Amino acid sequence: MELARLPLRGAGGEPIDFIRTIGSHGVAMLAPATLDESLKTYRRVLRIGDRVVPITMRAEAGEIVVESAARLGKRDGARVGAAVARMFRLDDNLAPFYARIAQDEGLRWAVSGAGRLLASPTVFEDVVKTICTTNCVWGATVRMTAALVERGGGAFPDAALLAKTPDAWYRDVAKMGYRGPYVKQIARDVAAGRLDLETFLPGRGLTDDEVEARLRELPGIGPYAAAHVMQLLGRHKRLVLDSWTRPTYLRLAGKKRAKDSSIERAFARYGDYAGLAFWLFVTHNWHVE
Repeated sequence: MELARLPLRGAGGEPIDFIRTIGSHGVAMLAPATLDESLKTYRRVLRIGDRVVPITMRAEAGEIVVESAARLGKRDGARVGAAVARMFRLDDNLAPFYARIAQDEGLRWAVSGAGRLLASPTVFEDVVKTICTTNCVWGATVRMTAALVERGGGAFPDAALLAKTPDAWYRDVAKMGYRGPYVKQIARDVAAGRLDLETFLPGRGLTDDEVEARLRELPGIGPYAAAHVMQLLGRHKRLVLDSWTRPTYLRLAGKKRAKDSSIERAFARYGDYAGLAFWLFVTHNWHVE
């Protein structure tokens, strides 16, 4: 059943490369999402009301075609379409960034539609998954997120479910270590209405500095995690500096060492898009080769 067709264009009329977007970062591959071997179909499971709905997304004639084997009414179909629009951040305008890099020898390859980092349907999911990437190997991140999705019955669990999940589950089943109490506290605050993570999105009245400060106040969110979440929000100024991006930058830049402040200065000329320029620099080979 076809649920929606969404234009592969951003808010500034700029093109969106479907394949480069679904492959824009590793977290986009975590459960409940899968990418087929042809790199042309992206699958994930959404929670629509009380239903767990598997959907597929593919590009066709300049549009994202959203389909599902589930039969949905018009209202729920619109909710699926809105979730996909959020994931591809169709309301974001990257046209100014493309204009800036059009003559940039190292980044102009991206103007055909790269640079849009695929997000989750909710900021809550992006925050929790980001916490699951901190201070651990990738296999542990995969294990933790798979456990979360199993807890959610095949879809990513909402805050209400995680808020009432026993501490022992976080410790013994998901094996989240110190992250478990952090995730549960955030879930409790969201479920109780004390924390509205959706207000962190652009256009909701908060500046980048304010969003970064509020993210840093959350348990389990440090400089790396705050920058990572901000990229997924479409706030591109902060650089995601971690144990993978730092050495990758040094290798590609032909340097033996560099302080974080030096790396930040190297990309300062991109202004509000400094973090996005950095991410495209370190992931260039993912998209071009």
